[in-house]
Amino acid sequence: MTDTTRIRVLIAEDELHLGTLLEQFLTSRGHDVTVVRDGDAALATLRSESFDVALLDIVMPGKDGLEVLRHVREEPSPPEVIIITGNGTVETAIGAMRLGAYDYLGKPYRMAEIDVLVRRAWEKRESARETARLEKRLEAVDPFPELVTRHPPLREVMETVPRVARSMTPVLITGESGTGKELVARAIHRLSERGRGPLVDIACAAMGGMSVETELFGYENGAHAGAQAGAQAGAEGGGRRAGLMELASGGTLFMDEVAALEGRQQGALLRVLEQGSFFRAGGSQKVTMNARIITATNRDIDALVEGGEFRSDLFYRINTIRFDLPPLRDRRCDVPVLAEHFLSRIPGRQLQGFSSDAIEALTAYDWPGNVRELRNVIERAVLLASGDTITARDLPIRAVRIDRRQHSNGSGVLRPLADLERDHIRFVLEQVNWHQGRAAGILGISSKTLYRKIREFGFDRPSELQTTT
Repeated sequence: MTDTTRIRVLIAEDELHLGTLLEQFLTSRGHDVTVVRDGDAALATLRSESFDVALLDIVMPGKDGLEVLRHVREEPSPPEVIIITGNGTVETAIGAMRLGAYDYLGKPYRMAEIDVLVRRAWEKRESARETARLEKRLEAVDPFPELVTRHPPLREVMETVPRVARSMTPVLITGESGTGKELVARAIHRLSERGRGPLVDIACAAMGGMSVETELFGYENGAHAGAQAGAQAGAEGGGRRAGLMELASGGTLFMDEVAALEGRQQGALLRVLEQGSFFRAGGSQKVTMNARIITATNRDIDALVEGGEFRSDLFYRINTIRFDLPPLRDRRCDVPVLAEHFLSRIPGRQLQGFSSDAIEALTAYDWPGNVRELRNVIERAVLLASGDTITARDLPIRAVRIDRRQHSNGSGVLRPLADLERDHIRFVLEQVNWHQGRAAGILGISSKTLYRKIREFGFDRPSELQTTT
C-alpha cells in the first residue's frame, strides 16, 4: 500500500456512538469511510458503490450482518468483509468464515486492531484481483487452457509444443481416450503461423469404405452414387464437393484415430503426403495440398506397424514428431489439481472444495476415461453434493471402480490393455443395463465412440433388454 492509496471502507454499525468513533479513527488513518446504520442500507450501498473492505455488525435492524455477507458475496466484485459482534460465539465465527468473511472480531476490540485487519483485508483483495488479471492475460496466450499438470513428462510436452508449432512437420499424438490429444493438436494449430487459418478435424474411425477418401479429397459430379446423390441434394457447382483436406488449405487437418484407416485408405493418404497433391474422386484436375497434418490415435500404433496392420511407410511419414500423452492413472499427482480446476470453472452453484476422503477416492480411482471422465465426474458431483463441500459419497465413481485383480488373468500375469478396456466397457454397460448414453458418460467417451467399441469387441445386447430403452 502506497502513501497515496486510500482504502474504501463501508461501516455498517447501528450503534451511533461506536459507528462515529470507527469513522473518525479510520478516516484519521487515511481511509475513505462511509457509514450506514442498518443491513438494508449496507446492502444497497455495497451494490451501488465500490468498496474494498466492509465492516458489518452482525446484529442490525433489517438484514443482519451474515445475511448482508451472503448477498454481497454474490456480487461481481465484492469487498472483503470483516464481521463485528458483541455476542460472538465459535459457531457464529465459523458461519461467517464459511460464507466468505475475511475475518471475525468480537467486541470489545482495540481500534488499532481494526486498522490492521482493514489493511490486511485490502491486501488480500488486491492480491486476488491481480491474480485474476494475470490469469486473464495468460488465458489469452496459454495454449493449454484445460491441460493442467504437475507431471514432469507432460510438462515437457507442453514446453515442446510451441517450438514444434513453428514448423510444417507432421505430428503424431498418441494416448488413451480422454488424455488430451485434441487439446495438444489445437494448441499446435493456434501457436503456428497457420493459427488464423481453419482447423479441420476428421474422426477416421467413424467412417468406412470409400467415405474416408471422399471426405478427405472431395469428389466431382458423378464420381459415384453417393456423390451423385449429394449433387442432386443441392450442390451448386455441378455437384463438385471439396474434401476436408482442401477445406483445411492454409490451416491444419487433424486426423483423429488415424490407426483405424483401412489399408487402401492408408495408401491414399501416403500418396498425398509424398506428392503434396491429390485428385478429387472422379476428377482430373490436381489439387495442391496446403494443410499441415496432425494425426492422433488411442491404439498401440507401434504394435500395429509391427503386425502389418498399419503401413510402416505411412507411419514414418506421420511420426516425424511424436507426443505420447500419459493416462491419468500414471499422473495421479494431477488428479486433485484437475479436480479443483474443473470445479472452479463450473457455472452456477459454487462449492468450497473437496473433503479429504473425496480427494483420496479421486486419487485412488484408475480413471479409464482419463481427464474427460474426471471432468464429467466433477460436473455430476456438483449436482449431487448435499453440502458446501464435495465428499466421497457425492462422487459417482464407486459403481464402476475396477477390481485390481482384473489386471491379471488369475495367475499373476499382466493382461493386455485391450483386454482391460473390453472388460471394463462390458462391466459399465452391464451396470447401467446397457443404457449406452449413460455408459458413454461414465466412460468419458462419446456415444459414437462407444458404439464403435461395441462393434469392435463384438458385444451382443442381452436378449431380455432387446426391447427396452
